[in-house]
Amino acid sequence: MQTEAFLMGAETPTEDLGEGITRQILGFNDQIMMVKVWFEEGSEGYLHDHFHSQVTYVAAGEFDVTVGDETRTLVEGDCFFMQPNIPHGAVCKKAGVLIDVFSPKREDFLGEEK
Repeated sequence: MQTEAFLMGAETPTEDLGEGITRQILGFNDQIMMVKVWFEEGSEGYLHDHFHSQVTYVAAGEFDVTVGDETRTLVEGDCFFMQPNIPHGAVCKKAGVLIDVFSPKREDFLGEEK
């Protein structure tokens, strides 16, 4: 399964995850997936880990981000990277947007868990 070559943001569905977080799944195939995530101030991507490699770009806002044992404050233009199975999470200090890229795709986001 994969997405079309072009995706229009205004036409791509979003999913309200609750607690001030909204997700939009963008382009993907079996090897890679991009996801846009909106956070309201105070919302939290709780500490978790998964077997996927992940790199995240801070498109807007301010976040206290934890990767492993280190926490840093990141703002627009910053980025963070997670090796597989490394605990990570983010607390939104100022409303913002994160762009997540996963390899391989997140089957759980698509309801395809194995």
